[in-house]
Amino acid sequence: MTDREQYTPGAARGAQVRKDGEKWTLILVRELRHSPEKVWQALTDPVQLREWAPFDADRSLGTVGATVKLTTVGAPALHVTETTVTRADAPKALEYNWGGFDMRWELEALGGGTRLTLWTNIARRFISMGAAGWHICFDVLDRLLSGTPIGRMVGPAAMKFGGWQRLNAEYAKQFGEMKP
Repeated sequence: MTDREQYTPGAARGAQVRKDGEKWTLILVRELRHSPEKVWQALTDPVQLREWAPFDADRSLGTVGATVKLTTVGAPALHVTETTVTRADAPKALEYNWGGFDMRWELEALGGGTRLTLWTNIARRFISMGAAGWHICFDVLDRLLSGTPIGRMVGPAAMKFGGWQRLNAEYAKQFGEMKP
């Protein structure tokens, strides 16, 4: 049995949602056992992004002002967006826009590891789905950085995975009291 076949995501955790006017923001926090420098590389390097992120990048996201094409993985039709990196303060903060949604990553040294926080705008109806998807992406990222990669699980392929379905239901229950 492969590591991927043995992978089961943990319970829904480390996520919250904020509403500001009509704008919803999903905030996900994960503590990783890897240094901020190592996590930074995984957030910005196109080769590493292909191993865990829900998009491919045609160049590094690590430089302010860089124009990068981001291709959504698993979209029903080819979906490529061009973004400009608006903040790249290695290895602490990274900001850009993906498909019309602002993405802000913060990395905080924590012991020998990193507290990784992602803020992303999201449509209200996709909050639990987004939280489940990013939860799995963060798990895949952690395994990649640990030297035991299990391969990217994103888009429709991830949605067929039983662990994603359970997480989606758990996050939906967690966020269920919010009104659109």
